[in-house]
Amino acid sequence: MSNRKIKVIDLFAGAGGLGVGATQAGAEVCASVELDATACDTLRANELNHGLVIQGDVSEIEGSSLREQAKVSKGDFLIVVGGPPCQPFSKAAYWTDDGFDAAYRRARAMGHDAVRPVAKTKAKIDARRDLVQDFWRIVEESGADGFVFENVPSIKHPRNKPVYDALVRKARKAGFYLQELNAKAVDFGVAQARERVVILGSKRGVPSVPMATHSSDPQSGLPPHVTAGEALAPFSGHKYFEPEEIISGRWANHLFEVPPGWNYKAHTAWAGHPNPTFVTETRFWNFLLKLSPDRPSWTIAASPGPWTGPFHWTSRRLRTAELAALQGFPNGYIIKGSRRERVKQMGNAVPVPLARAMIASVMATLEDYNE
Repeated sequence: MSNRKIKVIDLFAGAGGLGVGATQAGAEVCASVELDATACDTLRANELNHGLVIQGDVSEIEGSSLREQAKVSKGDFLIVVGGPPCQPFSKAAYWTDDGFDAAYRRARAMGHDAVRPVAKTKAKIDARRDLVQDFWRIVEESGADGFVFENVPSIKHPRNKPVYDALVRKARKAGFYLQELNAKAVDFGVAQARERVVILGSKRGVPSVPMATHSSDPQSGLPPHVTAGEALAPFSGHKYFEPEEIISGRWANHLFEVPPGWNYKAHTAWAGHPNPTFVTETRFWNFLLKLSPDRPSWTIAASPGPWTGPFHWTSRRLRTAELAALQGFPNGYIIKGSRRERVKQMGNAVPVPLARAMIASVMATLEDYNE
């Protein structure tokens, strides 16, 4: 077993989900790079998890200089982690057959009717697509021994897959052993149905597929998926009250009438409403969407409108501590900024237990390395 220290540099750090996960896995996060000033304030407020906080553009940073700033010595193992901004690859950036199929499946899972509209496949041009290349450039320039790359599943859509494939090809050519997987946060104890594409890379061996800790299968022997009710129970008291959680305005009364686990379709003739306001499949599925306390949460959005869910089943907006809990952040983690900025940070965050499992897998290849 190697006695060399394992250090981590976190790129596109955001609110710090990967950094917290790395710390919990036993690594030392020595630097976190983030462009957004408010997110940097969050990282600095939780400094034990994030090391040196560098506010800057990853595309303008040179890897060897970053390693020097982070004080990673030649005798240390270095893992670079990061999730380049996912917006260029998300389903919101384009209309796709995959996107419609996912929406269709979600609607059916809720017991609603659903119609697949005609799809288009033209992606929007977005310079942030190049940040995947910058992630890889820093892995190379910093002389990293391992890396963890994460992004949205739609990065594998035909419009985006060349970007993904280029990263895989370059990593293999550079001598990295890879493990590619689609990881579901609920399988690692996160009370949120969030799925990510992950690439684990190591120069010392193939990282293993992290073992799930929770399952929906009673025969698995694992604990069941954590529900939103379980995750949010500690934050129901007045101590965590936020003025912004109160609902008022145009659709407030409609939201109050939506049952837990339902959305605007509760107000349709299809659902049997005596005075329907909406027609099914005419609104986004998360319009007036409410959590069910008996199931994991739906994915938390980074920039929801005033009527975009998920809302709490008691007809209020989710509190900051609740958003953090649904991403697996430890209780007491400080999130800076306005309500909009806090929601943005939590919506963009990597679930901590998922990050911990992925980083631990790469760490294991380095810890087992005999020089």
